[in-house]
Amino acid sequence: MNDIYALTEEPATTTDWLQLIKAEYLEIPGLCLTPPQVRRLWNLDSVTAETLIAELTDIQFLRRTPRGGYVLADLA
Repeated sequence: MNDIYALTEEPATTTDWLQLIKAEYLEIPGLCLTPPQVRRLWNLDSVTAETLIAELTDIQFLRRTPRGGYVLADLA
């Protein structure tokens, strides 16, 4: 596989998406995204975005803020 192609290839599986989203949250301290922002940022459909957010919340990587955004769970 060409290295440039590998950098631009969209994640193919739920695991790939989860890794990508985790990496972004770890790379950008204080990142807070609402579900519509998650959909737009990664060009996801509603079902996929909600599934990924739910998984990341279930494993306590993300938590929901009172305003409906999602931040790293360890940011209190």
